[in-house]
Amino acid sequence: MALTPYQAQFRRRMKRAIRQRASADRKARRYTQLLADAIGAAEDAATQMNELNQLYNVDVSRYTLLTQALHADSGQEVLLDHLAQSAPGEEVVLFNPIPNGNGGQALPANPLFGE
Repeated sequence: MALTPYQAQFRRRMKRAIRQRASADRKARRYTQLLADAIGAAEDAATQMNELNQLYNVDVSRYTLLTQALHADSGQEVLLDHLAQSAPGEEVVLFNPIPNGNGGQALPANPLFGE
């Protein structure tokens, strides 16, 4: 059975949105891992700074303002936990036939969909 322009438009728009969502998910996963790694490196640096403070009897801040805020607000464990709770591509979308709305005519172009 041939698709009407309305149904074909839906299918084309849905495929594009799914690709865009998957791309955003890949980026979020990559950047979350990088941020978790950076927080871990800041922890290592803080340990070294603490040791230097004790050895040389000085009081140099263990964290920068940014790494202190990141450590306090999220921490490496929280970010890694978020990554572990989901997997790429876990939400499968099935293309179900949609009713032939709008008399079978395609809807007007919409910039939201890159048209």
